[in-house]
Amino acid sequence: MQQIPTRTVPTSTAVGGKIHVRLTSGRFQNLRRLVSGPLLFLYFALAWVQIDGQPWLLFDFDARRIILFGTHLAWHDLPIMAGLMIAGSCLLFFAAVGWGRVWCGFACPQSIWTWLFIRIENMTEGRAALRRRQENQPLKGAMLGRRIAKHVLWMLAAFFTALTFTGYFIPVRELVSELLTLEMGLATIGWLLTMTLLTYFNAGLVREKVCFHMCPYSRFQGVMFDADTRTVSYDAARGEPRRNARGNSDERGDCVDCDLCVQVCPTGIDIRDGLQYECIDCGACIDACDTVMDKIKKPRGLIAFRSENQLAKHSSPLFRPRLAGYASVVAISTLAVIYGFNERSSLVLEVLRDRNTITTTNSQGELCNSYLVKLEAVDPSINEVKLELLGPEGLYLIGPNQLKVSSGNAASETYQLCNRNDDLPIRNEIAFVAHSAGIEVEKNSVFLQAVR
Repeated sequence: MQQIPTRTVPTSTAVGGKIHVRLTSGRFQNLRRLVSGPLLFLYFALAWVQIDGQPWLLFDFDARRIILFGTHLAWHDLPIMAGLMIAGSCLLFFAAVGWGRVWCGFACPQSIWTWLFIRIENMTEGRAALRRRQENQPLKGAMLGRRIAKHVLWMLAAFFTALTFTGYFIPVRELVSELLTLEMGLATIGWLLTMTLLTYFNAGLVREKVCFHMCPYSRFQGVMFDADTRTVSYDAARGEPRRNARGNSDERGDCVDCDLCVQVCPTGIDIRDGLQYECIDCGACIDACDTVMDKIKKPRGLIAFRSENQLAKHSSPLFRPRLAGYASVVAISTLAVIYGFNERSSLVLEVLRDRNTITTTNSQGELCNSYLVKLEAVDPSINEVKLELLGPEGLYLIGPNQLKVSSGNAASETYQLCNRNDDLPIRNEIAFVAHSAGIEVEKNSVFLQAVR
């Protein structure tokens, strides 16, 4: 097998190892902003949303609870979380099989925050061409002031990002109150500082290197990619040879070698060099190229979302068995999550029969079984639970019929179940029933009657 050589392609956008991205406009950039804008807004807003005094979305691991869309979840609801993750991952795979790394280009947090930081850079230091010229110049005067302003705004954006992220694990209102009163714990301070620095470095300083070297999704996408996957591609048959090349003008392609497709690329690649894993399918090069095609009176689409088969002029169906398979898994897992939400209970009841001793005898000479009853209230509004027993005649329960749920939303009590009826069989089916606030939970167990 022949080894494929690798090479590094220098780009006109990189100066001193830093890629200066030129902002552009167009239908794909409008679509990207239409997707990323609401996602960015929801990220900062949802941490503040409350329903009946409770956060709408909170991962409170200290209290062993998750509030998801206003619904309280506990450890026994982990299958619901698993279903959500399965649905989300398969939706991601569905998009990758159909259209390549569109998640990376349009909805990935790394890309969203990178574009946000690029806009801050463009606002403070000027356009990409100016930034490239000033990159290796000495910092002084107004240039120094603009550079400082950029990093200050970057750090502020990173801090509010970290504060909001922490607010999904610690109620954000409590977090802000602790911050304003300087009563924040060392662990929280350390977490805020860590997340702030990570955001600052990932979105501001290293940017595309996260996509190149840290993110595993490009490798996943490479496995799922096939000849029918629509991805950002350059039509070399139409574009080559480029118009600035020497030769017969009649043989020149539509590409004018303006380099705009490289200048607007957030990862600094040249899409004309072919399919590359660094491409995040954001469509910026498509918009830039379409603008040039409009100016030179040529059809759009020299760079477009195309599959390998489309470039080779072969049949290329979009909907195919692989795509249908992922879509089916997404649909099934989504329905399972909806069913789990509808069937879940805010009250968990566990009954553990004492297996060390089959029976005991009380002072009246009656046979008894011992049970450990555990209650967990997922909803904090539940603070008192009534307990009842369903079973054959002659059985009666020794223990409190009402349990108060502790501050940790859990309670446990040991009960004795005794028998007045000597005619009962050896094995008897019973059920413990817990009632609270219109919620009823039943747990089956057995009563064993020993032979005298």
